[in-house]
Amino acid sequence: MAKNIIALLLMALSVSLSFKHGWDSLQVKDNPAPAKMMSELGISSALVPLLGGITIAIGLLTLFPKTFFLGNLLNALSIVAIMALALQAGNFKIALLEIPFLLLPLGLIYLRYPFQG
Repeated sequence: MAKNIIALLLMALSVSLSFKHGWDSLQVKDNPAPAKMMSELGISSALVPLLGGITIAIGLLTLFPKTFFLGNLLNALSIVAIMALALQAGNFKIALLEIPFLLLPLGLIYLRYPFQG
């Protein structure tokens, strides 16, 4: 029971972060901070809305039992990609800040979908 509650809370956090980051990426004109970070990582401004859509899709995949593992796997891979781009750009701060966010989908994979018996 406690495992399911922890998994549910972590899943809610993961999905909300995916939606927030995806939405922020789609609203680049209103909020230039994501665009600035992406340009520092070497990602073109034309690619930012596409990545925002992918991030929202990853959040949706995490919500459903059949795609829970795939959603978390893609989330972890996207975080590793951001970390690699940050290291390539020489921005160690971003790479280190991403470590807890990498642990989130990996922990969810370990805990499994909270509503299955």
